[in-house]
Amino acid sequence: MDRRAAPVDEPPRRAYHHGDLRAALREAAERVLVERGAAEVSLREVARAVGVSHAAPYRHYASREALLADIAAGGFDRLRAVFAALPEPADPAARFVAMARAYVDFAVAQPAIYRLMLGPEVRKADHPVLAEAGHRVLGTLRQALVALGVPAPATDEAMAAWGFAHGLAQLLVDGRLEVDPEVDTAPDPQRLVERSARLFIAGLQAGGAAGNTA
Repeated sequence: MDRRAAPVDEPPRRAYHHGDLRAALREAAERVLVERGAAEVSLREVARAVGVSHAAPYRHYASREALLADIAAGGFDRLRAVFAALPEPADPAARFVAMARAYVDFAVAQPAIYRLMLGPEVRKADHPVLAEAGHRVLGTLRQALVALGVPAPATDEAMAAWGFAHGLAQLLVDGRLEVDPEVDTAPDPQRLVERSARLFIAGLQAGGAAGNTA
């Protein structure tokens, strides 16, 4: 599959129950985000979509940014659930490679959510719910690195790993993996992600940060 063309991520549609207005507002806002972008999300519009007064969203969200932060936090929780659902191979290196693949697959499958999670639209420092969701994902990554032999808490290594996966994901989401003139072909995304993850592990081993996991 050509991952350079990011597919449209469509949140599930369901009937809104105003007994859970917060969830209804979040779903309506996510639909706008996916279809038209973060700049088009407004409390007034989602109130109209759900069928409540313009003042009703403020019972749950102090601002438009708070609503976007809640959506972004949900994205981090989805990503963590994806990691949790991965098989548990005996080899921790295989686990790390699988997580790298899952991260990139998530970004390509849900580009609008992914851009909101990692983009400049919402400042994590201003929204504890978002910061905490991001830290939970980082914690999962730290655990995978400690299993590789990296001494806890593995903070620098976790941020470095996130950095390389994010870079690859962003290139794919933006369709920026171009044909290599040396071989007249575009890189294979699956192979590229796996190779990058294994190069990262090799770098840890060469630097003495991880035990022998080859």
